[in-house]
Amino acid sequence: MAPERTEIKAETAPSRPKNPVLPTKQLTGIIGALALAAFLMIMNETVLTVALPAIMADMDISASAGQWLTTGFLVTMSVVIPTTGFLLQRFSSRSLFVFALSSFLVGTLIAIFAPSFAFLLLARIIQAVGTAIVLPLLMTTTLSLVPVHKRGMVMGLNSIVISVGPAVGPTVSGAIVHAWGWHYIFVLMAPLAVITLFLGIIFIKLPSNARKLPVDIFSVILSALAFGLLVYGIASIEKASENMGLTVATFVVGLASLALFIKRQIRLTREGKELLNLTPFASRNFTFAIVLIMIAFGTLLGTIMMVPIILESGKGISALAIGMMLLPGGLAQAIVSPIFGRIYDKHGPRPVLIPGAIMLALGQWMYVTVTTETELWMFMICHVIFSIGLALLMTGLMSSAMASVNPRLYGHGSAIFSTGQQLGGAIGTTIFITVMSVLSNKDLAQGSDLAQSLFTGAHAAFIVGALLGTIGVVLSFFIKVEKRA
Repeated sequence: MAPERTEIKAETAPSRPKNPVLPTKQLTGIIGALALAAFLMIMNETVLTVALPAIMADMDISASAGQWLTTGFLVTMSVVIPTTGFLLQRFSSRSLFVFALSSFLVGTLIAIFAPSFAFLLLARIIQAVGTAIVLPLLMTTTLSLVPVHKRGMVMGLNSIVISVGPAVGPTVSGAIVHAWGWHYIFVLMAPLAVITLFLGIIFIKLPSNARKLPVDIFSVILSALAFGLLVYGIASIEKASENMGLTVATFVVGLASLALFIKRQIRLTREGKELLNLTPFASRNFTFAIVLIMIAFGTLLGTIMMVPIILESGKGISALAIGMMLLPGGLAQAIVSPIFGRIYDKHGPRPVLIPGAIMLALGQWMYVTVTTETELWMFMICHVIFSIGLALLMTGLMSSAMASVNPRLYGHGSAIFSTGQQLGGAIGTTIFITVMSVLSNKDLAQGSDLAQSLFTGAHAAFIVGALLGTIGVVLSFFIKVEKRA
């Protein structure tokens, strides 16, 4: 029997030849290889959160230095992602996939044998380069190859990759660090990266639609300054009092660079020479979806960064137990995402986005009620409700954001969406940790014990997250079915 075949749409500009009809098996292989790569890389983004104390002890570094393993990763992602709209047009999907996986693998191997903290930080930066390319590549390929009537379901599966990865990262690292030590996080990651690389080489065989495009070097510089400095500045707010001048200068230069970058992209778009096309922002759906994804990813990373701190330092719970507590939330996301993807395909964004935003906000409001006496199972319930809401949001937002984008701008729209995720994650993490640190230190100075002080700070941070989630509920009502221009 001949294999079922799926119609493939053009990857980029309408002027290019359409991709040929591909067997469903190959299409599944392509999306599967990209999704597996993205899952591995996104999980790697948060995999060191629980392992950080062990790394600090092993390499004799401070907490502020160790935090650079996450900050450096985020800064690198924020610098590279805005260029991917250009890269997706300039190079073939296969070439970008091989480069991204090779970069990630090289970084992983350096991390395994890192003799010092400097080498480990270098390894994380190289890993981040590959991660920054794979995420927009997954989204653009899905939009280009998957028929519209199946797109919500596939985007639901993709949302598992993007939202479950960071959630299960601490679980995986907690178990590995407890059993063998932090080096084995990377030892086990390396063969998975090799397998994924070979799967991509086998399945990603598409005619190249790459075309020679001029690259505007000044735009690249402005992009790196804008997004790199803003993420660095956001991540450094907690320590701002130690060097206020540097923090202010970082934001001033970053915001000025961003303004110049936007102005230059608008002008270059008229000439067809832009690095990042900002036209998708003309759609209200797209703009609201970007704000919502920043809220969702910000509360996600903020929560999974802060909860292990208050449980481990405040209640003395082991890293393994904390990781296992977070696991049901990740499993719940994996179960509901494809289900609600089908609902999106049949009924549009509202039946997915509105309940998702409500559950995400509810999870944050439930976290507000936790105290030093709260049992671990209650934390688990809060996280499961929050995670299901996140899964619904991610499923609907990825499809809704791109529904009104012209196919030739899929690469640029994906780059904007992924940049919003990273900025949201950096902002959310900084807000949660800074609020918790400031208030807990104040409480400590007034004579409270460590546990009570940490939970006092966490209480205020969760209120901020709950208010952001409530804003997300309001925004979800404004995202409607919108036909592409």
